[in-house]
Amino acid sequence: MFETLSDRLTSVFSSLRSKGRLSDADIDATTREIRIALLEADVALPVVKAFVAQVKERARGAEVSQALNPAQQVVKIVNDELIEILGGETRRLRFAKTAPTVIMLAGLQGAGKTTLAGKLASWLREQGHAPLLVAADLQRPNAVQQLQVMGERAKVATYAPEPGNGVGDPIAVARQSIDEARRLNHDIVIIDTAGRLGIDQEMMKQAADIRDAVRPDEVLFVVDAMIGQDAVTTAQAFMEGVGFDGVVLTKLDGDARGGAALSVRHITGRPIMFASTGEKLEDFDAFHPDRMASRILDMGDILTLIEQAQKTFDEEQAAKMAGKLTSGENFTLDDFLEQMMMVQKMGPIKNLLGMMPGMGQMRDQINSIDDRDLDRIAAIIRSMTPAERQDPKIINGSRRARIANGSGVTVSAVSNLVTRFFDAQKMMKRMAGGMGIPGMPGGRGKAAKASKKAKKGRRVSGDPRKAALEKSSSGSSEESAAPKQGGMLGNLHGKLPPGMELPPGFDPSKLKLPGQ
Repeated sequence: MFETLSDRLTSVFSSLRSKGRLSDADIDATTREIRIALLEADVALPVVKAFVAQVKERARGAEVSQALNPAQQVVKIVNDELIEILGGETRRLRFAKTAPTVIMLAGLQGAGKTTLAGKLASWLREQGHAPLLVAADLQRPNAVQQLQVMGERAKVATYAPEPGNGVGDPIAVARQSIDEARRLNHDIVIIDTAGRLGIDQEMMKQAADIRDAVRPDEVLFVVDAMIGQDAVTTAQAFMEGVGFDGVVLTKLDGDARGGAALSVRHITGRPIMFASTGEKLEDFDAFHPDRMASRILDMGDILTLIEQAQKTFDEEQAAKMAGKLTSGENFTLDDFLEQMMMVQKMGPIKNLLGMMPGMGQMRDQINSIDDRDLDRIAAIIRSMTPAERQDPKIINGSRRARIANGSGVTVSAVSNLVTRFFDAQKMMKRMAGGMGIPGMPGGRGKAAKASKKAKKGRRVSGDPRKAALEKSSSGSSEESAAPKQGGMLGNLHGKLPPGMELPPGFDPSKLKLPGQ
């Protein structure tokens, strides 16, 4: 969503990196470009003015003029101001002291409230809660049925005593759901309310009546991030008519310019609490202003990537695979398929790569990635016999033709996969062997060879007289190499000219030398 804004800001900062010192003209030109970039991203004008004024004021201060790298300092200032305009810090849900915690969703029709209710319920269930979905949207056709389907997908209970489609009292349903949650030991109630295609008094009154009836702990305003400036207008109207505690942005995976995300918090004064980035239940998470600012400035989002990996990867399987790699065991096609399936669970490859720093410069290449390629690779591997997966070297021409027919691909596709796997296998073995670097685990470098050779020792001569002579000489060398009592002076024993020998029992360490 923030591609246009990210590209413009990246180009602005790249022009600053060649400057050792920033003049007032440079700062004016930079802030002018930032203003244009924000306006093109459909950010509200009052927000743009406040943002640019703050950046300009800080850029002219001592933190830039005295910095070793002024360009990096300007980037830091813009990053700090973006975090501030997005909310400053992550806002967590407030839970009631006595269960159940009541969360009410409000917003326009089409913003995605019902789908978001299922996502929020699934997210809370994964955190150990027992949410109850409440179908209080009794006006939109099939809204009740949609919420029930979302509840089944999220594996949470749904309270829907009325059929909907214009039948039933939403205020009574919302009030009764609290008693139902207490009876069934649900610690969270999520109420899905009705919306309209536009702001009207009837909708506002119904939402306000539901709020007064259940006294929710959190009222979340659900807004479609793709509607641009209308999101700000709608948010202001809801703030005045109903009031809300936090904002939830939906459809952040769309191709809109993202101005709503940067505007709604500044205009309403309410934090963005959650963000929905796709159609799946898993495409939902708490909103982190610092991570979003980092993405906008093409600095990546490593923390979110790590969190997704921790949720997806099984710790036991990951430890087993790490042990296999470090021990140098064969990395098979079964292992490769298992790792690929885990990566797929984390989400689309484009999204994962987009979280890496600097990936904005490779956006065209990333957009050309097709997740169906992974499905084709999986089909090729699954068309192999267990013996072929364990030892791909046995895959000859006839076997490749059979695998290609079984997976619906060409023979060359099978050959390419096998060749790339052999390359990966060699790399794994080099990593397990320390890649020949001294000091690495399993290293086979010169230092390891030298220590191995030193352990063998010298060859002993077959002549008894020579063997005795060699043994005495090696013993004397070892004895001389070992430090004697008294440190450096102690090594003088037996090495001084005649007439200058040290007295018997003399300990040089007991000498009182200058400075001691």
